[in-house]
Amino acid sequence: MIALRCVTSNAWLDAVVADFDAFLIDHAANERKASAVALSLITHYPDRKRLVRAMMDIAREELDHYDQVYRRMEEQGLTFGPDTRDPYVGSLRSQLRQGSEHYFLDRLIAGGIVEARGHERFSLLAAAPIGAPLQAFYRGLAASEARHAETFIDLAHEYFPADEVNPRCEELLTIEAEIVTELPFRAALH
Repeated sequence: MIALRCVTSNAWLDAVVADFDAFLIDHAANERKASAVALSLITHYPDRKRLVRAMMDIAREELDHYDQVYRRMEEQGLTFGPDTRDPYVGSLRSQLRQGSEHYFLDRLIAGGIVEARGHERFSLLAAAPIGAPLQAFYRGLAASEARHAETFIDLAHEYFPADEVNPRCEELLTIEAEIVTELPFRAALH
């Protein structure tokens, strides 16, 4: 598992628990976007067979998570508003380097980092006072996010040498920690 450089503050968890409906809406949107990212990687790198297979699996799993969260939204009578950009993901994506191979490596590493942050935050929710069914749900999602994080980093190591992957991973982890500490707390995954 990727070792994140900073832990999520309890203030984030407090914001989520205080407005769990808003969190569910944001969570569903993030699952949908995660599926789309996996499909985008397939579209851009169709010649990378292991990547294609791995991203198909992740896209299906993320779409299943989207369905599960959306069903919970329906049970609560919630609907989507206009789609909004995720400031966390946007800030991290702004750090991706240009150039075909650099960009590909950075996308894989950033994907792993985003999934690792999801693992951490879903693990926090699994221990939060949100009721046993939701705790179990988020425990399962945390495990899935951990697998996805490992898949992205494994793919980076498959397509690039360790002496390129490891230093860039360290750089992006440092940047990600700065992003997390600067963003305001809100009832959202990121």
